[in-house]
Amino acid sequence: MRPVDLAIRLEWAAIAAAATIFYKMTGVSWWLLALLILAPDLSMLGYLAGPRTGAIAYNALHVLIAPLVLALAGILLAGPVAIAVALIWIAHIAIDRALGYGLKLSTGFQDTHLGRIGRDRSGAAG
Repeated sequence: MRPVDLAIRLEWAAIAAAATIFYKMTGVSWWLLALLILAPDLSMLGYLAGPRTGAIAYNALHVLIAPLVLALAGILLAGPVAIAVALIWIAHIAIDRALGYGLKLSTGFQDTHLGRIGRDRSGAAG
């Protein structure tokens, strides 16, 4: 792994840790975190309709825009549960990025903006 890749993964790990710490500060039950931490991955069901639809569905739930808007709404409307859900969502995205999972390309689930994932990262058959 190149040093720059390691630095980016560590950065995302720090974001996941910060989101978890801020989650604790909301006072919302840890059960909500346990229930929702993998919820954004339900978007993978979009792949049942094909790689293009799957990539769109997956990416829609794996970019920071929506959870940041939700967090802002929670702050403005004094909604601790909205803030907690946003932090869970941010933690999920950050964990994915720390593990090397990127946004999906329409060519297939293994093709991401960070490169190919899976056992064969070279793209060669075998």
